[in-house]
Amino acid sequence: MFTEENGKIWLATGSERVYLNPSMANRHGLIAGATGTGKTVTLKVIAESFSEMGVPVFIADIKGDVSGMCLPGCENKHIRRSIDTMGIENFNYTAFPVHFFDVYGKLGHPVRTTISDMGPELLARLLDLNEIQSGVLRIVFRIADDNGLLLLDLKDLRAMLQFVADNANEYKIRYGNVSSQSIGSIQRALLTLEDEGGNIFFGEPALDIGDWFDWGPDGRGVMNILECAELFQHPLLYSTFLLWMLTELYELLPEAGDLDKPKIAFFFDEAHLLFKDAPKALLEKVEQVVRLIRSKGVSVWFITQNPMDIPESVLAQIGNRVQHALRAYTPNEQKAIRAAARSFRVNDAFDTETVLQELATGEALVSVLDEKGIPGIVQRANILPPKSSMEAVAPAVIGTVLATSPLLNKYTEVLDRESAYEILTSKAEQAAREAEELARQKEEEKERLMAEKQRAAEEKARAAEERRIAAEEKRAAAAERAASRTARSSTSRSTTSTMMNKVASSAMNTIGREVGRQLIRGIFGTLKK
Repeated sequence: MFTEENGKIWLATGSERVYLNPSMANRHGLIAGATGTGKTVTLKVIAESFSEMGVPVFIADIKGDVSGMCLPGCENKHIRRSIDTMGIENFNYTAFPVHFFDVYGKLGHPVRTTISDMGPELLARLLDLNEIQSGVLRIVFRIADDNGLLLLDLKDLRAMLQFVADNANEYKIRYGNVSSQSIGSIQRALLTLEDEGGNIFFGEPALDIGDWFDWGPDGRGVMNILECAELFQHPLLYSTFLLWMLTELYELLPEAGDLDKPKIAFFFDEAHLLFKDAPKALLEKVEQVVRLIRSKGVSVWFITQNPMDIPESVLAQIGNRVQHALRAYTPNEQKAIRAAARSFRVNDAFDTETVLQELATGEALVSVLDEKGIPGIVQRANILPPKSSMEAVAPAVIGTVLATSPLLNKYTEVLDRESAYEILTSKAEQAAREAEELARQKEEEKERLMAEKQRAAEEKARAAEERRIAAEEKRAAAAERAASRTARSSTSRSTTSTMMNKVASSAMNTIGREVGRQLIRGIFGTLKK
């Protein structure tokens, strides 16, 4: 525990007390050991000590067994024996100030970030995109920035990808070639992320890591506990969170140089799961952050079963080590024990490799840096007991803590302000309305032209009919005139004929009578006058 006498963290007791120098805590630390050997107890003891020093703490809680830090511990025979044998005075069980976080928002404040905050580089590396696909993603982000389109969640990014694909020819000269194949590959990669809960993780309000730098009323640093039991079932999303968190933390903090104590301490429980099958992007980012972030006053602790689970590039940056018992049932496990033993500065009082297999629960080999940054000789020691509860608390208890949290109103309600999706959807709807209006106008124009054509045709038909009728009337009139002339001519001929007939008849009658008289005279020999 933290002691006022020497300003150091009293961590364990063996043949002598073992202290962790706070000024060397930013050289990072490793807590390793087989299941059930006491790693979680060590984590809690160190985290509680940092909190009592006024250092805020972040813990990725994979198993859910550090949530009890919000409640005071309870007396039992094992803790009492440790207190008595180690000579701990004024030991008091106590709760610590805790903020709970959960990406899924079930057992803590929701943890979110935006696509824009994640950025194209981290997102491309996380999604394991190739060079061409990464270039296309950068183009998409650049077009979004140039057009004032916020990328907040996955639907924003999907809408932006589709928009760029639909207008690829327009952007080709200014930004570069964007192939539909690359867009399709990115969309498929996003499906995997979405299936693992990316639609929950990406959004607003985004987590402000500055909220982790908080203190209780008594000045103790707040324990920021991230519930990871469900999150870690989705490794891509978990990696996404860590990439973002480490990058944000690195960019947030200014250079601090050598400090008396860290600004914040990070504990990644079950770190062997973190590095197992981790994307290359995550490994590179962790290595970079571990190497550089210590100058910003950050202490990073990895808790794992076997030191060999941590990449060599990361192990090289770790100066403080607490190694609990290891088991050697296979050749690989024996090799791991030898490697772990060689990582310590030799203590002539015992054989490190042998002791590693003999350590009891709660006992460990401890090596920490001195004031000059030199690794101390490894000590066999018992870890001090924690002051908070060792039991995982019920969801109802977490709910009570959340209800009184000052962050409750800040993160509970999901925001969905206007961003790329809404703007592009609105533009698409407007374009659709304009296209529909244009189509309607074209249809009306077509109908108008057809109507005019129809009217012209009808007018032409009427004119033709009128001409026909006029022609018919003209022909009829002509025929009537002709008939009239014929009739008049006929009448005239008839009159003439009649007159001639009458004259002829009269003449004939005269001639006839004359002939008759002559005939009669001739017959009878005499004629009357």
